[in-house]
Amino acid sequence: MITGVGMRLRRTGEVGVRLRRAAGASVGRRARLRWVHLVLGGALLMPYWMLSVVLYGALNPNQPPGRQLLLYVLSLLTSLPMAAVTALVPMVRGLEGAAARALCSAARPEELATGPARSWGARWRTALWYVLHVLFGGVVAGMTLAGTPFAVVLVCGFAGTREFVRMWERHFPGWLVTGPALGLGVLLLIVGTNAVCGALLARWAPALLGPTPEERVAAAERRATVLAQRNRLARELHDSVGHALSAVGIQASAAARVLRSNPDFAAEALAAIEETARAAVAELDAVLGLLREEDPEAAGPAGPTLAGLDDLLRQLGRAGVAVDAELAPGL
Repeated sequence: MITGVGMRLRRTGEVGVRLRRAAGASVGRRARLRWVHLVLGGALLMPYWMLSVVLYGALNPNQPPGRQLLLYVLSLLTSLPMAAVTALVPMVRGLEGAAARALCSAARPEELATGPARSWGARWRTALWYVLHVLFGGVVAGMTLAGTPFAVVLVCGFAGTREFVRMWERHFPGWLVTGPALGLGVLLLIVGTNAVCGALLARWAPALLGPTPEERVAAAERRATVLAQRNRLARELHDSVGHALSAVGIQASAAARVLRSNPDFAAEALAAIEETARAAVAELDAVLGLLREEDPEAAGPAGPTLAGLDDLLRQLGRAGVAVDAELAPGL
């Protein structure tokens, strides 16, 4: 019995979690941001739609009132190709990607391209995204602007509500509804449409606004170049500054050991420390100069070269290490 009660409580908790998730997806912060994104799409649709309406009105003047709705629908269909053509402009991709990244909550932000479309494949995908954005945005914006006041009138029972309910019952017998119930249904329809359209756009954004295969290869090559440059700088620092610090440590230790018994050797070691420290600072400046170069590969070596071999042998001799060098001519 206790086990059965626990299972029922667990199922109740799961149902509660699902309800909270559904509510968040419908009216949460993400849903509100996606609503703003869709309304912006509806605003972008308006110039194309108005141009289509003007063209249809000029071609077919004196339209009867009953055909106005058909005119608006045809205007919507013809405005989409015009929107697709304007979306072929390369900069549209960056603007739409920024809007989707900020408002659409589409996957991970790095999955969306930030720059203009540099290939026709990227332009056509951007055009398809733009058409979907303005189409879904026009639907959601139209339902919001027209449906919300209508629903408020039904819920509050303003003048004309009873007449509309009676007309509803005449056309849909058996569906007995009241004004407030019908108004709430309209509001739920608007909220649901916004949630579905926003979720679809968020799902399609990485495929339509994401980088193309060519751009992914180029990005991988740039990352490889940056890593190679970093490895080069790390190697230069290790070979130059790292060696200098090691030499300074050895010479300082030797000077401390013979400071009283052999002051002349200690003084020579301190002079070597000063010389090595100055050389290390110069080498560090050279390595840091590579970071300021736009093309570090074009810069010369920052670390020590074979030209400094005599200095290296002299530093080792000052540290008390006997080194015999056999050098061929023309080194």
